Amino acid sequence: MELVVFTITALVALVGAVAMLLSKNAVHSALFMLLNFSSIAVLYLLLRAPFLFAVQLIVYAGAIIVLFLFVVMLLGAERAEDDRDRIAWQRPLAILMAALLLGEALYVFFARANTSLASPATPTEDFATPVKIGEALFSTYLLPFEITSVILLAALVGVVVLHQHRQAAES
Repeated sequence: MELVVFTITALVALVGAVAMLLSKNAVHSALFMLLNFSSIAVLYLLLRAPFLFAVQLIVYAGAIIVLFLFVVMLLGAERAEDDRDRIAWQRPLAILMAALLLGEALYVFFARANTSLASPATPTEDFATPVKIGEALFSTYLLPFEITSVILLAALVGVVVLHQHRQAAES
């Protein structure tokens, strides 16, 4: 039963990610990202990590999507854009990179399938407890955590400044 739930959830996550990338409307893309984040949360639950499940739902599916929708609405990106494709040269490059990524994933999948599964690594029962996550986050991964928060703050400030600059140029 667990395999069936995993397979369905993984397919929903993949479909949500692909639909997010292919959607022309920014609001629809954000909603597909919400679908993807929610299915990833279910995968955390299948891994017996209830804290990560809750954090995924609260932080990513909740706060980050609200932030994205706020920025989309602030910039007015939900309006229809012109039909000219200004980045047509990037499409073949993106297809090539996607093919390389798919090839790498298939290689890793089949190389791992051929290895002996006699002694798989089993995590301890407390590997995803809030205490262990907090210890790792605020000791081993403190610098990347702080850098990520500064980058997100700079991106948000940059979006607001660019929007103000564009409004000033239009008036």
